[in-house]
Order: sequence, then C-alpha cells, then structure tokens
Amino acid sequence: MIDEIDKKILEELSKNSRMTIKELGEKVHLSSPATNSRIMKLLDNGIITGCSIKVNHVKLGLAIHAFLNIYINNIDHQPYLAFIKTKDDYVINNYKISGDSCYLLECKFPSNEVLDQFLNDLNKHANYKVSIVISK
Repeated sequence: MIDEIDKKILEELSKNSRMTIKELGEKVHLSSPATNSRIMKLLDNGIITGCSIKVNHVKLGLAIHAFLNIYINNIDHQPYLAFIKTKDDYVINNYKISGDSCYLLECKFPSNEVLDQFLNDLNKHANYKVSIVISK
C-alpha cells in the first residue's frame, strides 16, 4: 500500500519525470536517500512500471493522427495482428476493446497518400471506420 508521500512522489514525477532526486526530495520534504528509497520501492512493487517521453509526432513528419475502429468477422484475428506488427512506423497503440468493434487502432501518418495505402492494405485483413483527430 502506498501512503500520502508516495502519492506526492507519483504526482511530482508525473508532472516532470526528469527532475533530480534532490529536487523531488525537496518537493516531498524528504532527504535524497529517503526519496530514492521510496522510488525504488515503488519500482520494486510494480507501481512505477517505467519512464516515458512525449514525442512531437508533427515535428517528425507524422501530422495525420487517426483512430480506427477495427471490425473482424472471423474468429481468427492473427492475420490482422500480424499485419499490424509490420506497421510499427505508423501504429501507436492497438487496443482490444469491448463494444461494436474488436480493436481501436491509434496511428500517425505523414500524408493522406500513406494513410490511403495503409487502409488499402488493412482492408485485406479487417473492416474499419476511420476518425481523424482535428485538435487535441
């Protein structure tokens, strides 16, 4: 179980995971060794499962952000899943979901032409409905 100090550590790290142990310790009113010990405990207990970065996909040339509801009529989803694994340049997340569709696929593309080719290839394995993100 975590206490209020652990919650504060998680909150601060969620805001800025690049801060030093010393800076974090000052924010949660602990020494650096005590702060480090708590972080290690959170890691060991699987509460913190990793660190991540935010990537500006537009600056990487991936300006088209799309969500695709994936519909597969066949019980065997392996052809679709194998196809998605080959498209990691574009696929950000592939969520298995409940509801009308089988998966919610999040992708980024550099152009409409690349998106169109992706959809043509995808249609060999599944049906889909596309939603394009206008703004966040």
